[in-house]
Amino acid sequence: MKKFDNSAINDLPSGVSRREWHRMALALAMAPWLTPAAQAQALTRAAGAAEGPRWQVDPFSLGLASGQPQPGSVVLWTRLRIAEADAAMRAQPVAVLCEVFADAALRQPVRQWRVQTDAVRAHSVHVVANGLQAGRPYWYRFVCGSASSPVGRARTSPATDDPVDRLRIALASCQHYEQGYFAAHREMAQSELDLVLFVGDYIYESSNAQHMLRKHLGGVPKLLDEYRDRHAQYKTDADLQACHAAHTWVMTWDDHEVVNDYANDLDRSYTDPQVFLRRRAAAYQAYFEHMPVRLGPDPANTSQMRIHDRMAWGRLADLWTLDGRQYRDHQACPDPMRGGGRVVVGCDALADPSRSMLGMAQERWFSEGLTGSTKRWKLVAQSTQMSSSGVNTPLGRSAFTDGWDGYPQARARLLRTVAQAGVQNVLLLGGDVHMNVAAQLRVQPNDERSPIVASEVVTTSITSRGLSEKLLAQIRDSNPDILHARADERGYTLLEVRPEGINAEFRTTPNPAQADGVFKTQAQWAIRSGVAGLQKT
Repeated sequence: MKKFDNSAINDLPSGVSRREWHRMALALAMAPWLTPAAQAQALTRAAGAAEGPRWQVDPFSLGLASGQPQPGSVVLWTRLRIAEADAAMRAQPVAVLCEVFADAALRQPVRQWRVQTDAVRAHSVHVVANGLQAGRPYWYRFVCGSASSPVGRARTSPATDDPVDRLRIALASCQHYEQGYFAAHREMAQSELDLVLFVGDYIYESSNAQHMLRKHLGGVPKLLDEYRDRHAQYKTDADLQACHAAHTWVMTWDDHEVVNDYANDLDRSYTDPQVFLRRRAAAYQAYFEHMPVRLGPDPANTSQMRIHDRMAWGRLADLWTLDGRQYRDHQACPDPMRGGGRVVVGCDALADPSRSMLGMAQERWFSEGLTGSTKRWKLVAQSTQMSSSGVNTPLGRSAFTDGWDGYPQARARLLRTVAQAGVQNVLLLGGDVHMNVAAQLRVQPNDERSPIVASEVVTTSITSRGLSEKLLAQIRDSNPDILHARADERGYTLLEVRPEGINAEFRTTPNPAQADGVFKTQAQWAIRSGVAGLQKT
């Protein structure tokens, strides 16, 4: 795994603790391209950039990010966090300059955009940086008055017909701030990647005192300012900032960005749907304000926001990001006292073919795109585990109703589409379950008479605690399609996609994830082009 060269700071100064040294290294990772010449240039103002506020406190303390690459564009993001010393700036629009460069030394300016932001959007900035060349890196920063942001590195996707020979992705999910440190992001920031693919639970609205290593500020968010504060706290993490600065991200969400186990317009407390949708609108608005995404909430209905998308990486791959929360049917066979997911046996509603995890409109959109794709690989990113994880019991097979086992007919529909259309090289990518999973996907799960039609890789959590080994052993015993499942370690998954095959490497550290966590390879799995299913390497 290629690392950035930190040799310039290899000599530990006297009087500096190991923890301070570690944080210094993280600060370097945030801007590994700032040579002395670039640092000097960063102190100068582009034409007109000096006009604006004279800041007492750095307004770019939440960092910056890039996302949703296209062949000629990429989304660039930051948010001004205005301290009390600069409180007068909160009530007025502020101009921010976004600069893009073709080189790491920032000597070759490409384009710049001046945008206005204000308190209505929490002083967030989204620039669709267009007019760029396909398939190459760019360096960018933001300037506002006397303040300059760190420097970030972004990447555009290759041209649609470009014969790309490699795509390197870090797959990640589930980063509970309280349950560990974001050391996985530190390793990702220092790695040679094309994309970070984040598949849900970027923030957590909930707490669990039993597993707390550090503490959320404030209570459970329900209002817009409360969700903004929760996102801002996560964004202050140096490892997370480093990973955003180093790589372009592609994202979808799961439930904790709003509230645990919500389904469409229903939460676990059976809150009146109109009341809950106001909460969902606040959560979606805050999500947009803190992420490098192109689309925000629908102006006509702010509780709706499109997150599902499709992008190509040359001829090598199509990548879908699916939304398994906003449009889904409510969980089957609910507990009348508490909604959300639960484990059931003998739930007749699971056999209802009209029920959908994605919603029928998204299902059709995805199925049409999948069957029409001409790319070598079809990568499908969604928030959770698709392979069955139920347990055989004397009363019948169990199903957890919040996952794909709670929507088995929808799962069968999608996999039947793959089988009947003869679509090859389909890889499902997921998170949510806080464990590494490598599995075969069949129309009829765990039935050897049903051919393998796709492969699945699920990444463990960045920090969130996993299942007990006792329960996981039962799941493995009841599901022969699951080739690998471990919930005892935290981390991410490194994917290398090539025309001839895909390699998936589970990178992990012991639970709970520590600030100075060291990562190893837990296991590696391979997929060969034209052969459905995974092979251990």
